[in-house]
Amino acid sequence: MPVFHNYVEDVLDGLSAEPGREVLVSGERRWGAEEFRSLVHRLARALRERGVGRGRTVTLLCGNLPETIAARYAVNLLGAPFNHLYNRLGPDVQAKMMTDVETHTLIVDPTLVDRAVQLTSTVAVDQFLTLGPTEVPEAEDLLALAAHQPDDPVTSQARPDDLCFIRHSGGTTGHPKGIRSTFARMLGLDQVSALFGGHTPRDLVCTPVSHAAGFIADATLAAGGTVVLHRTFDPGEVLATIERERITHLFLLPPLLYQVLDHPARVDTSSLRQLTYGGTPSSPTRIAEAARRFGPVLHQGYGQFESGPVSMLTAAEHDPDRLDILRTAGRVLPGVEVEIRDPDDAPVPAGQVGEICVRGGGMMEGYWKNPELTAEVMRGGWMHTGDLGRLDDHGYLTVVDRVRDMIVVVGGHVYTAELEEFLSTHPEVRDCAVYGVRGVDGVERIFASVVVRPGSAVTEEDLRQMVSTGRGAMYVPDRVEFVAALPLTDVGKPDKKVLRGRAVG
Repeated sequence: MPVFHNYVEDVLDGLSAEPGREVLVSGERRWGAEEFRSLVHRLARALRERGVGRGRTVTLLCGNLPETIAARYAVNLLGAPFNHLYNRLGPDVQAKMMTDVETHTLIVDPTLVDRAVQLTSTVAVDQFLTLGPTEVPEAEDLLALAAHQPDDPVTSQARPDDLCFIRHSGGTTGHPKGIRSTFARMLGLDQVSALFGGHTPRDLVCTPVSHAAGFIADATLAAGGTVVLHRTFDPGEVLATIERERITHLFLLPPLLYQVLDHPARVDTSSLRQLTYGGTPSSPTRIAEAARRFGPVLHQGYGQFESGPVSMLTAAEHDPDRLDILRTAGRVLPGVEVEIRDPDDAPVPAGQVGEICVRGGGMMEGYWKNPELTAEVMRGGWMHTGDLGRLDDHGYLTVVDRVRDMIVVVGGHVYTAELEEFLSTHPEVRDCAVYGVRGVDGVERIFASVVVRPGSAVTEEDLRQMVSTGRGAMYVPDRVEFVAALPLTDVGKPDKKVLRGRAVG
C-alpha cells in the first residue's frame, strides 16, 4: 500500500530543497525556507509532548502571522484537525464553535489573548498556548516550548480519511456550521498551484488566513513562491506593497477590491499576474473599471467551502466592454458538474433561475456532528449550495442570490444581488448592500445601504426613481440609507446581519 503524503509534507519537502529561499514576509521580518521549516518541526514536537495528535482538535485564535501558518502546519503534521476562528466574531459565537468541535488545545495570537481569556473562562480546554510571551499566568508560550526542541523532520501521522480541518461558515446569518474536510481533500492543493500559470508567485495575503487566503498561501509555498502577510486590510498599504514587493498574485473580495480601486494612490502594479476576486456578488460595472485599471489580470472564482471550486471567469474573458460576461461567474471547471434545480429538485431549462447544485471531487465530507443537515444539503450525491443561479446556452453560470437573501414582496420576489448590481450602475454609487427587513406586520421590506462618491449630491429619491424606471416598482427600495462604508465581516463580505440590526434597532 502506498504511503500517504500529507499536504504539509509536500510544502516542507519543497522548503528543504531550497533552504535559502525567502518564503514569508511580515512587516520588517523576512523568513527563509529553512527557518520556517525548522519552526514547524519544533512546534510539532512541542505539541506532541502535550498530547496533540490524531482526533484531537486544535482551535486557532490567530491573525496573519508566519507563526500562525507554522502552528497550523505543525498541528496537521501530527494528524490533528484544526479549527481557525474568525477573529471578529462575538465571544458567544466563538465559544460555541470551540465547544462544538471539542477543542483540546487553544493556540492564541498574543494580541488576542484578552479574548482568549474570556473564552477559556467558559470553555474548558486541555492546553492554552500562545505564539509568544504574555502576562496571562494560565497560558504557556508555545514558541518558548518549541525553542528547546530539535528540528529533525517529524513524520506525518495523518491518514487520508482523518479530519484535517473543521471550517465554519461566516456566522453572518446565524450560528455558523462546521464544515468537515479530510486530509485526502487537501490533495487538491496542486490544482490551486496550477492557477499560477507557471509563474513563481509572490502572493499578498491581506484577508484572513482563516479563510480562502490561507489555502492560496499554502499553494504559493507549495509552488516555490513567497507569501507577504498583512495583519489587516488597508487599500493604500495593498497598493504600496504591490509596488514594493513586486506582488504577482492577490485575492480580494469585491468590496475590498472596490476600496483598492477607489484609493487615490497611483503606483506601479505591472508586476500583477493574477488578481482573483470572489466570495460575494460583484458589480460588473466596477469590475470593468478594475479591468481597465489593472489590465488583463482579473480572475473570478466561484465556490464554497462545502462544494469546493465550481467555476471561473478567466482573465481573457474580462472584457470591460462585455458587462454581460462580467455579470457571470464564468464557466464550470473541469471535473465539476452543475445543475440548476427547482424547489422539487428537478432540473430547469437553460436561462431559468433555480438552486445551484454541484457534484465533483472537491465536496466536503459533511457538517460536523450534524447528519440531518448533511443529508438535507448533500442529496443524491449533489451538493445543494443554497445559491440561486442560472446557466446560459454558452455554459456561463450566473449567481443571482442566496436562497435566504431573496426578498419576498407583494407580487413576487426580489433578488438582492440583482438589485445591488443595478444600483452600482449609477455613476455616483461606489458600493451597496440590499437586504430584507421584516416589519411588525410580518411583511419584508427592501432596504439598501449605499456608499457614494465623496461630495455626491445624489438623493434617496434619485435612486428610488432610477430603480422604478429601470427595474419596476416591485424592486424599489422602501428605504435607502447613505453610509460612509459598509460593515464587513472578517473576510470582507458585507455584513447584512449588522445592517439588519441597525435597521430595526
